[in-house]
Amino acid sequence: MPKLKRILCPVDFSEFSEWAYRHALSLSDHFEAKVFVQNVVELWQHPSVCFAPSECYAPFRTHLLDSSRQELHELVSRVPCTGARPHCVVREGVAADAILSFAKEDHMDLIVMGTHGRRGVDRLMIGSVAERVLRHSHCPVLVVHGSPSNAWTCSEGQVPSHPNPILYCTDFSENSEQALDYATLLAQEYNSELILVNVLEEVPNPSALDDMMARATDRLQASIPMEQRELGRQQTTVRVGKPYQQILALCIETKCDLVVMAVRGASAFDPSVFGSTTHRVVQLASCPILAVPV
Repeated sequence: MPKLKRILCPVDFSEFSEWAYRHALSLSDHFEAKVFVQNVVELWQHPSVCFAPSECYAPFRTHLLDSSRQELHELVSRVPCTGARPHCVVREGVAADAILSFAKEDHMDLIVMGTHGRRGVDRLMIGSVAERVLRHSHCPVLVVHGSPSNAWTCSEGQVPSHPNPILYCTDFSENSEQALDYATLLAQEYNSELILVNVLEEVPNPSALDDMMARATDRLQASIPMEQRELGRQQTTVRVGKPYQQILALCIETKCDLVVMAVRGASAFDPSVFGSTTHRVVQLASCPILAVPV
């Protein structure tokens, strides 16, 4: 069973990253985990400093780093925390690279980060920082979308407390098995209903559909861990169609609070396979997505 003892939450002080931070605190409370809240100071975003006198560079850099530390401490002080006080981390560099290197060097078990809600064509982008982290993270990444109105059950201003139900998506590959471990862990810890779904994308012979769905249902049932069976809070469903479309539709139908999926590293976000299931679900779902690397 995986562990969640060290959680990294990168923030840029937007409302989206603050809501991700609240999710990180919820996980910390349930798993007694340490939370590291990180902000990355990107000097390249201030091109004017390149034209300033050399004696101005060091004070400007110091000002940015000090401001970052102050904002982190204000965030930690403002948002209620029932467990150990989170660790504030300030790094300088390129945001995605700094997040990934810190997560790896300090052995993080999970990264929790927010993405900005979008509409229309821009909705097909999830943000360069989040996408690069998803491509290259060695540990699972919980991507939190939108606003408190569509996040885990809680009142605004409080820590999210109960993701229910949790939707686990599988294509029965070995890559999916590790994601199931995380889905089961979270369902047990939060006492949430676990919904297991498989989508049949290709049905070469329509007359064989019933048999294919029956076999897929049997495989889903067989994959449910014994400890989850004992809780009696699970169900299975088999859908037919484009996987990402069916998963998104199921999210709406079940009003799920969390989707757990495997992601195959860089290849899953390669532009040549832009339609990959995990990528599309991360892009378009309104609830948080836990992407588990394989």
